[in-house]
Amino acid sequence: MSGPLAGFRIVDCSQIVSGPMACTMLGDQGAEVIKVESPGGDPVRGLGPRKTDLSSMFIAVNRGKQGLCLDLKSPDGVAVLERLVATADVLVENFRPGVLARLGLDWERMQALNPRLIYCSITGFGQDGPYQNVRVYDPVIQAVSGIAASQVDKEGTPGLVRHLVADKVTALTAAQAITAALLRRERAGADAPGERIEVAMLDAAIAFNWPEGMYNYSFMDDAPATWPEYGAQMRLWKAADGQVAIGALQDAEFVALTRSLGREDLAQDERFRSSAGRIKHQREWAPQVSAEIARRTRAELMAGFVEQGAVGGPVVHLADVPHDAQVQHNGICVAVDHGPGVGRVQQARPPARFGSALDPVGPAPHLGEHGRQILAALGYDAAAIAALVDKGVLKG
Repeated sequence: MSGPLAGFRIVDCSQIVSGPMACTMLGDQGAEVIKVESPGGDPVRGLGPRKTDLSSMFIAVNRGKQGLCLDLKSPDGVAVLERLVATADVLVENFRPGVLARLGLDWERMQALNPRLIYCSITGFGQDGPYQNVRVYDPVIQAVSGIAASQVDKEGTPGLVRHLVADKVTALTAAQAITAALLRRERAGADAPGERIEVAMLDAAIAFNWPEGMYNYSFMDDAPATWPEYGAQMRLWKAADGQVAIGALQDAEFVALTRSLGREDLAQDERFRSSAGRIKHQREWAPQVSAEIARRTRAELMAGFVEQGAVGGPVVHLADVPHDAQVQHNGICVAVDHGPGVGRVQQARPPARFGSALDPVGPAPHLGEHGRQILAALGYDAAAIAALVDKGVLKG
């Protein structure tokens, strides 16, 4: 591994999206990630199009990992995990509160095994509280966090963002927190202890939604007049052959937009010269801009946006995203060979670029694919490994 996190070992005991995606981001940056699954496997293995036991969604959030399948309901399985944790820098889990404690694998036990361990627990609502025992998936967090209330239709009815926004922002939050904890530990020296990190999806989602989603609910003393909800100002504009997105938050951007459309007169109108004025008088200028956009194709509009430095972009259909000119220029989409029975799988490369190149993205593991090698590296001999296989403790 050549990334900035090379040399760190992460034990990923999480499943679904939030924890696995966090570990994948760290793995993309050079960390060694060992994914530990139960005999039933991560449920995402069966979600979406798949070949063998690899779905495209599972691959996206588990690429580049080693696979270990253990029965943690068995004392022998727990013993293997304990030996693995003793060699690790980070453990990530997103079980419901109390599950690992019942297995004898709580923070106190992990810290005793490895005092320098960074132990990251991801939960839905947190470790305790009135909702503690509720099972959580992304739509639940969208509902409680206010994200759904930010997605209202014309009748004011809340709706869901149609992707796993709460899961993914939790993954980003956890990955950043783990990196920060590792940085502090390394700065403190070889004898520095690890620490426990708790990331609740609810906490991450509210923090994510706050800047614009809650801007009318921030001032607590002598609150100023409210503005239209930020999301209500967001829309797509119909072009001759599809749709585009535009923006004109800053005055110079509105000038550039109107120039790209041949309507400089709109930028000269006193009512539209400030952001507040454009919001107040949107019903006056927006139909005129809309008519100009509707007369042009997306390519014509983009040519004008580029020429004038305006804010804008075409709405690209999912199947066409890999073929978009800017996407191809950035080299975002890469093909990863997953071997016989699966073949090549298209992925988005790690988004952050470093001064030194990262290693190529690796394949996601089949269930328990690397179990024998991992145990051998931990000091288990062939006979001990065979015994664990015979007992059903080690699978895959």
